[in-house]
Amino acid sequence: MRLLLLCGESKLKNITYMNLPVTQKHFLSFSRKLFLSVISLFLVFAACFMAYQYQREKEYKVELLNIQLQDCNNLLYEKLYDHPQDMTEVISDYLQHNVLKDLRITVVNLDGKVLFDSQEQNVEQLGNHLDREEVQKALYNGVGFDVRRTSETTGVPYFYSATLYKDYIIRSALPYSVSLINNLKADPHYIWFTVIVTLLLMIIFYKFTNKLGTSISQLREFAMRADRNEPIEMAMQSAFPHNELGEISQHIIQIYKRLHETKEALYIEREKLITHLQISHEGLGVFNKDKKEILVNNLFTQYSNLISDSNLETAEEVFNISELKEITDFINKAPKRPVGKEEKRMSITINKNGKTFIVECIIFQDMSFEISINDVTQEEEQIRLKRQLTQNIAHELKTPVSSIQGYLETIVNNENLPKEKMNVFLERCYAQSNRLSRLLRDISVLTRMDEAANMIDMEKMDISVLVTNIVNEVSLELEEKHITVVNSLKKEIQIRGNYSLLYSIFRNLMDNAIAYAGNNIQIHINCFREDEKFYYFSFADTGVGVSPEHLNRLFERFYRVDKGRSRKLGGTGLGLAIVKNAVILHGGNISAKNSQGGGLEFVFTLAKER
Repeated sequence: MRLLLLCGESKLKNITYMNLPVTQKHFLSFSRKLFLSVISLFLVFAACFMAYQYQREKEYKVELLNIQLQDCNNLLYEKLYDHPQDMTEVISDYLQHNVLKDLRITVVNLDGKVLFDSQEQNVEQLGNHLDREEVQKALYNGVGFDVRRTSETTGVPYFYSATLYKDYIIRSALPYSVSLINNLKADPHYIWFTVIVTLLLMIIFYKFTNKLGTSISQLREFAMRADRNEPIEMAMQSAFPHNELGEISQHIIQIYKRLHETKEALYIEREKLITHLQISHEGLGVFNKDKKEILVNNLFTQYSNLISDSNLETAEEVFNISELKEITDFINKAPKRPVGKEEKRMSITINKNGKTFIVECIIFQDMSFEISINDVTQEEEQIRLKRQLTQNIAHELKTPVSSIQGYLETIVNNENLPKEKMNVFLERCYAQSNRLSRLLRDISVLTRMDEAANMIDMEKMDISVLVTNIVNEVSLELEEKHITVVNSLKKEIQIRGNYSLLYSIFRNLMDNAIAYAGNNIQIHINCFREDEKFYYFSFADTGVGVSPEHLNRLFERFYRVDKGRSRKLGGTGLGLAIVKNAVILHGGNISAKNSQGGGLEFVFTLAKER
């Protein structure tokens, strides 16, 4: 992993820049693009400014007219306040002396009923005005107006302005005539001023961008020559202007020369680094001496979050994980240790969230360091299971071996043993040897599934045919115990899998039912559902069933509900464990439950294609 530190983050970025393609021809020059960009932004700004100013002018004129009409309403209210009984005369007199031509006055009570209208003698014919927009605004805000709405009474569009008073609302209105429209329009003089200023600025921008574009074009020509590895002429170097842009160009030339010398070496190192990170099966993180990230892969981020109690936003937060405190302390003490005096390597084991990780830290001479995280959960679990299996095997083998040894010792040590008694002992030895053979066979099957699952041959087969063959094979046992098999499997249930393992699933379930379910029962085999990915099977019997406390442990290796009865019948305690592993290898799941009508039912799935 020293390779990671040799490359470095900055060098990798340089490599990326060196490989960028350069376009030879452009539809528009840089100066034109810059000019068009600036002018476009300015024109957008000018258009927005004019639209905003135009709208402000209109709103100002509308507000001014509204204030004028509100003043009319206030003056009229003062007159009506002094003579509340003479509303018609007061309003008529007010309209005769008012300077606003065609002014319409309407008085509405708080319920929306029209009390007076200057253009309608019979106010009873007028509808309720409570839903009018200006009236609604006046009720809520004290004042309100509506810019343009056609009157339901006269059919003429008006500008309405209403004011709320103690007992009623006074509404003034002016016809939306040509003169009023012209009065409400915005003043166009500022538009011409904006257009003239815009044209002047466009001319200034063009001269500036054209001069800048010439310098940029020269720099572009140099970049194209450098990309083609053409020699940089002295005339080109001197062609740059004597300003900041010229200085930048000279520095770029020097940087180019240095980068060209190291380009190939860095490219090779980059390819090595990327390949290593892609094929690595461990979490790798490289940091500088200040604990800043240089390079990390996805597995490092994933494993770090599994170890941490909270999600990590950056790789540097890994040093705040309490489980990695030993690693962090080891890194912090590294600068204080004499060179070559102590080992610059440390490894710890972490058990967290059901996972086992080995974390290793390597510190380099420049105090940069590498942290690797390996998930060894599967390896640890396999070791534990093998240890457990070995202990169980030793225990299970002890019983038949001891029985065979005891019977044979009795025969050997008793010369006068009756022949009938000897035959009984030999038959028992033979039965125990058969049990021992079945035990070794089952252990072999489990070992093959655990250690070589990916090497098992798969082929396409018909489950209905397989089950029919099994039923025929155990027909004698079924007759002896008066067991009826109801096979409801439809024809051509095609599954891609291993024949021997699929056979062991249904055979072990069948043997289990024959051995433990009892006499005079029925066995039902059914495929009750099918989807795009799975077949759903049910294997049920009408026998004695199993106590609920035993259901969750039926698939454990060497687990027996009735240990004495199981050994008497020759059971190994591995049949259902084989069934579960075989189902899992075929992409499915299996569970056991007691049927409602009595007996035990196994429900499992098998994948159609793997």
